Amino acid sequence: MSSFPVATQPQKMEMTAAPGVPGLPPSLQYMAGLDQIIVKQKFEALEVLTGFETRNRYAVLNNQGQQIFFVQEESSLCERCFFPQNRGFQLHMTDNNSVEVMQFSREFKCCTGCCWCGEGCCSMTINVESPVGRIIGRIRTGNSKWKNHVQIFDAADNHMFTIWGPCCPFQTVCCPEDIDFPITDPSLQTRVGNIAKQWRGCCAESFTDADQYCLTFPPDMTVDCKALLLGSLFLVEYLVFERQKKNN
Repeated sequence: MSSFPVATQPQKMEMTAAPGVPGLPPSLQYMAGLDQIIVKQKFEALEVLTGFETRNRYAVLNNQGQQIFFVQEESSLCERCFFPQNRGFQLHMTDNNSVEVMQFSREFKCCTGCCWCGEGCCSMTINVESPVGRIIGRIRTGNSKWKNHVQIFDAADNHMFTIWGPCCPFQTVCCPEDIDFPITDPSLQTRVGNIAKQWRGCCAESFTDADQYCLTFPPDMTVDCKALLLGSLFLVEYLVFERQKKNN
């Protein structure tokens, strides 16, 4: 799948903000009609050759492989080197005109996100702002005995969605199927979306740490909710697969 900027997004940027969502960056209106987003982590040669943890970068694509947004991590060099799994960060999401439209932020924690102590002082929490300074919600880890557990809240701290990951979220040459993280309502009765960690091939999985994800959701979902689900994708990336990379 190629990764090139979508040519039609500038016209989308001229659209007015969605009704009932004052202050929403106009370029995010491109997400209003989408039901699928692909997130591809950029390959970092320096990290592969030296093992030095660099800042993560991601291309956000539509289902035709066209880049619609770009995400760049901002984090402390010290924390990336000595506390890579626990580091605090800000993820700046910009549109194709290099305008920042969303920010995902997390504070440094000494203990973060393990199944047994996913809540309280050990909670891994990502705040979602769009535009920067306007909190639209939070994504937090929850307690469980062995599965990864993620809860999604809106700006008023209402529980909107829940994600329960698989018991064993690993991919191998013998087991290359996508790893699914179903997104449900808080009652766990209705499935509203899915995050899939996609298999990129034997060589890519063995020699690089640039993951690829597919996020699906209903096309009529509000842009704010889609933004929160995108934030939950990054929480899954740092909670589960960033940890796997460092352990490997």
